[in-house]
Amino acid sequence: MDSLKLLCHRITHWEYWPFWLIYYPMFPVWLYYSIKARSFFFFNAANPSMRNGGMAMISKMEIYNMIPTEFIPQTLFFDKDVALGKALERVLDDGISFPFIAKPDIGMKAFGVEKVHNKDEFREYVSWTPSHFLVQELIPYQKEMGIFYVRKPNEAQGKITGMVSKEFLSVTGDGQSTMLELIKKNPRSHLQLKALQKKFGAQLQNVLAKGEEFILVPYGSHTRGAKFVDVSHKINSELVKTIDFICSQMDGFHYGRLDVLYNSFEELCQGKNFSIIEVNGAGGEATHIYDPKHSLFWAWREVARHWGMLCEISIANKRAGHTYLSFKDGRAMLKQTGALQSQLKF
Repeated sequence: MDSLKLLCHRITHWEYWPFWLIYYPMFPVWLYYSIKARSFFFFNAANPSMRNGGMAMISKMEIYNMIPTEFIPQTLFFDKDVALGKALERVLDDGISFPFIAKPDIGMKAFGVEKVHNKDEFREYVSWTPSHFLVQELIPYQKEMGIFYVRKPNEAQGKITGMVSKEFLSVTGDGQSTMLELIKKNPRSHLQLKALQKKFGAQLQNVLAKGEEFILVPYGSHTRGAKFVDVSHKINSELVKTIDFICSQMDGFHYGRLDVLYNSFEELCQGKNFSIIEVNGAGGEATHIYDPKHSLFWAWREVARHWGMLCEISIANKRAGHTYLSFKDGRAMLKQTGALQSQLKF
């Protein structure tokens, strides 16, 4: 696919547009809810136990500490200045073996998340990371789903307001084409070409056997090429009960998205064979909007619907004595977020 066709594809498929282009037209909606809540940074009160309500600049380790341990991967926290030898010794002593996942403690959009296969790759990650980081055991489940959960402060049970299945970026061999050629045939993978070339190098010249699938990016991140499929129609009472059971144990959590690795949907509904790999608070997107079948106008309506629930929860918690962010602190948070994103993108 030549560069002109790729550019046209990106322009005509809004899911590839930059974040600001999708959300800036919705500023009047946010302004409406800000006036209703009497604060531009009302979201801080949505999840009182999370820094900034979980909008941004919150430690992932702090969030993992809120979740019952049986539902999360084994996770270790490391200071950014830790010595490689000491870090590796602790990882192995705690029973985490290669390969494992390394990720920034404060991160976004899966920037800086890497699957580490050996000591050399870990040495490279430790020397690169600009922030404190986490090491997690590799979860064996091959399916990922994002589940958006909302529970108003006066409700005994919450609800699931949207659900997305995430298909990892991959190529399937035809027995003739190189991996590079296969990548270029699909706009979704072609748009990730620069990062893939940096990651795989000469390996992209390999030819996969016919029908052989190779996962290029083993993370369900839209910014790194995953395809998002809206499966909200699969929401059922059994799954709601399972997710509500977990979230009700997270003190002060009312609004956000859980990213889950699981074995089968039936087992997930039953509360078996799954692991929560991320919880995003007020800053969590209703990512089912990114299903290619949805129009931008549909997505805007869905975002507005979730912001309405966010506002309602924040106002209720404010009346209960929780606080909003001051305008000064809110601006500082946005500035810190922009600086962090620049550091993590590579």
